[in-house]
Amino acid sequence: MDILEQIRKQVESNPIILYMKGSPQFPMCGFSGRTVEALKQCGEEFAYIDVLIHPEIRSNLPKFSDWPTFPQLFIKGELIGGCDITLELFESGELQKMVKQAVNG
Repeated sequence: MDILEQIRKQVESNPIILYMKGSPQFPMCGFSGRTVEALKQCGEEFAYIDVLIHPEIRSNLPKFSDWPTFPQLFIKGELIGGCDITLELFESGELQKMVKQAVNG
């Protein structure tokens, strides 16, 4: 399967997916760590892909999303953004609503 097709399937088949450096238990950069903490505070499970152990995804996701940096958060198939945008949405209460809606329909 083409890598861009694989990414598309991951994004479409997970209501919430975070492409990050490391894992939620062991983030490998501060931006990924802060994004994970915001998502955890929302109280719902989310999928993740560690781009450090998937170099093909790491090099092709920016082409797919037109977003150059990591982490990258997708909710209901749509790119939300990186750490700064995720934290702004969390602080305003919008992220919590988006996450609940994605999980509960």
